Amino acid sequence: MNESLILILSSIFTGTLWSAVAHIITAVIGSGVLSLAWSTAQLGWIGGPVALLCFAIITYVSSSLLSDCYRNPDPVTGKRNHSYRDAVRVNLGKRRTWFAGFLQILTLYGTSCAYVLTTANCLRAILKANCYHKEGHQAPCTYGGDIYMVMFGAVQVVMSFIPDLHNMLWVSVFAAIMSFTYSFIGLGLGMAKVIGNGRFMGSITGIPATNTANKINFMIFHQMYSQPIYNAADRWCSRKFQDSHFANKTYIVKLPLIPGYELNLFRLCFRTVYVISTTGIAILFPYFNQVLGVLGAINFWPLAIYFPVEIYLQQRQIGAWTKQWILLRMFSFVCFLVTVMGLVGSIQGIISQKL
Repeated sequence: MNESLILILSSIFTGTLWSAVAHIITAVIGSGVLSLAWSTAQLGWIGGPVALLCFAIITYVSSSLLSDCYRNPDPVTGKRNHSYRDAVRVNLGKRRTWFAGFLQILTLYGTSCAYVLTTANCLRAILKANCYHKEGHQAPCTYGGDIYMVMFGAVQVVMSFIPDLHNMLWVSVFAAIMSFTYSFIGLGLGMAKVIGNGRFMGSITGIPATNTANKINFMIFHQMYSQPIYNAADRWCSRKFQDSHFANKTYIVKLPLIPGYELNLFRLCFRTVYVISTTGIAILFPYFNQVLGVLGAINFWPLAIYFPVEIYLQQRQIGAWTKQWILLRMFSFVCFLVTVMGLVGSIQGIISQKL
């Protein structure tokens, strides 16, 4: 699903080579790399690398299909599709465009909730590690996570009004640098565990250095994944209420020691409510990361496989039962089976977590 998210992000950011590379690194590496070694180890020395290779091939094919659909009707000289939904609308019609848009927003919103929860867990893990280091591993060292979620939400409300955040080149590049940082931390300390203990003990997300890098990264990720929703809400409200001062009027705010910035009342209210809602869901559902696994499994096949395949077939006017048509249909069906298995595993994870 990384490819579809990159297309979503490209619709609101000023595109440069550096920003494109940064978005790809941020989306592909992600915080999941910290537990990737443990996850791969569950499949064994043969199954793990084979699974990684298979998903690399799937990502390459899906990315290639989407790249060919960047312009329409000709992939080189055609009119540019500025977003994922534009490509779906031009090739597949409005009904499937609404479905794709719903899945995109669901994914972005769910990811924002997960970042709130995960950031709180990182802060709590850092405090626990410091407590154990000072008082020993027999100390109680228990910390609640709700207050850290509220603090994270307050920071996100402020960050959403930073001037020129919609460009976000500096944000995306910094996120990519942080992704590389904790990837190398994970590689080095993960190997240390293997060599020191003779076996892999699990994920390394409990190490303070990785949690610190994660915490900083998630603050940026939350903005990157929230900006498409912010921009969609701004555009919709501006079109719907063209004469409304609340929706369209911008005020210049100047505070001591802070450069002046533009403030819109609708943006202030919507973004504040949005962050409050993601924080509230994270507090109410402490196992939301497992719920996000379900959302990811549901969205993987439609967004990353089905729509790219259907757009490509439609754009290239590939006839039914031709060799290319059969291969693409088989590719889509196999990925659908993978999605079903992932969905079953995610549901089982939720049940286990609740029990």
